[in-house]
Amino acid sequence: MIRLVVFWSIACVLAVLGSIKFLGSKTKETPQAAAQPNIIVIISDDHAYQAIGAYGNKIAHTPNIDRLAKEGAIFKNQLVTNSICGPSRACFLTGKYSHINGYKANDGKFNVDQQMLPGLLNKAGYQTAWIGKWHLGTLPGKAFDHWEIMPDQGFYYNPDFIGQSNDTTRTEGYVTNIITDKATQWLDARDKSKPFFLVVGEKATHREWLPEIQDLGAYDDVDFPLPTTFFDDYAGRPAAQQQYMTIAKAMQLDRDLKVNVDFNEFILYKRMNASQRKAFSEYYQQKVTKDFEQKKLSGKALAIWKYQRYMKDYYATANSLDRNIGQILNYLDKEQLSKNTIVIYASDQGFYLGEHGWFDKRFMYEESLKTPFIVRYPGKVKAGSTVNNIVANVDWAPTLLDVAGAKVPADIQGKSFWPLLKGIKTGKPDKPVYYHYYEYPGPHLVNPHFGIRTNQYTLIRFYGKLNYWELYDVKKDPNELKNLADRKEFAPTMTDLKKKLEIAISEYKDEEAEQVIKNL
Repeated sequence: MIRLVVFWSIACVLAVLGSIKFLGSKTKETPQAAAQPNIIVIISDDHAYQAIGAYGNKIAHTPNIDRLAKEGAIFKNQLVTNSICGPSRACFLTGKYSHINGYKANDGKFNVDQQMLPGLLNKAGYQTAWIGKWHLGTLPGKAFDHWEIMPDQGFYYNPDFIGQSNDTTRTEGYVTNIITDKATQWLDARDKSKPFFLVVGEKATHREWLPEIQDLGAYDDVDFPLPTTFFDDYAGRPAAQQQYMTIAKAMQLDRDLKVNVDFNEFILYKRMNASQRKAFSEYYQQKVTKDFEQKKLSGKALAIWKYQRYMKDYYATANSLDRNIGQILNYLDKEQLSKNTIVIYASDQGFYLGEHGWFDKRFMYEESLKTPFIVRYPGKVKAGSTVNNIVANVDWAPTLLDVAGAKVPADIQGKSFWPLLKGIKTGKPDKPVYYHYYEYPGPHLVNPHFGIRTNQYTLIRFYGKLNYWELYDVKKDPNELKNLADRKEFAPTMTDLKKKLEIAISEYKDEEAEQVIKNL
């Protein structure tokens, strides 16, 4: 009898201990998951580095992005290799240039069956997901363990989402909030025995810049400084003269700036419910349109007014983006995931905020070539550090593979900058970043071009309709107003940079650029 009681007591204790262990597994990561860092990449759309507090902007309200920079590393020369939405994402996913991954322009169909970062991380034990804007012309298929994406560009209000069963459903609300909810819901439901790789694809701050209701008029009291190059005459730059992306001419009063907008004409407004339409009508019809009609503007005064309205909506749209980044960071803190989770904030490319009189991107000039890039990894990446080295978005995939302890395939064209994040300096000069833009005529008439960016110079070759060189000393001429390509004193520099360009073209196997160079 005594033996039976003792046996029963031991069994009860073991059962209780087992229950405690089981309950604990619901909230804590298993040793397998904790051995490798979790990875969250928050990738926004068209969010300019110069519109972020951490990059020196004193007007922008970006406390949560700034927090990431204070707690991690901020990159000052993170460049893209093709400054346009879908192709930039394709470069990130593959670690390869557009001519190799097959997605050169937004009207293509991205091959999701090719080797990609999520599949390589899967092999390293990761669970993977992409939630939000995808914009690659095809569905992710089996590329991720889980995905919920918006068709094409997606909508700011009451957006549709496509799930893995190929079902399209409309979700009521504002897109940035919805994406955050879906992301945290997946994090709650994921397999906690595995580390995770999550891409949060944001819609903001893409055209047509529709702020969340609570952010309407958030910057109405701000008089944004006019960029010194706003009335650029594009002297010596034929491609810049040809483009159609100026705020003065290409930015539409109704579609973009919501002046006298017909809520029954544009589908993005048709999707709004009654309360959303009411709020937008009260702000844009009764306030903005009334102000515009009273002023009766034309010429330069009209261009400046359009710029101010553009800035107010653009910055207000970014408010919700930053707020939701804060929600994700708070979630990680609450779930005790912050310490072992790499959080990256980036945009798919840079964007023009009135520089050269423009909006949009595409050109291999600083504002569109350079993207914000911030990495937080507690205990591994020094808080408050700055990386000034030039690196590219094809380097993101090999870097994340490196951090995860996974093998980087030999055919990936990018190189890991994990040593830079750890503060390791090689002492060697930075390798030039190669760039190639294709989409023409497209919506903005930006001529095809390729080139390289070094620490000091940007060399560009325009081809197709226009055929000529551009050279800029980005240290002495950061606004890139003086084309030095035909100046005699820069002939040796041109010779040296052309050799570097030819090396890059050969190394990255860009046959189209190689043919252009051969025909010079």
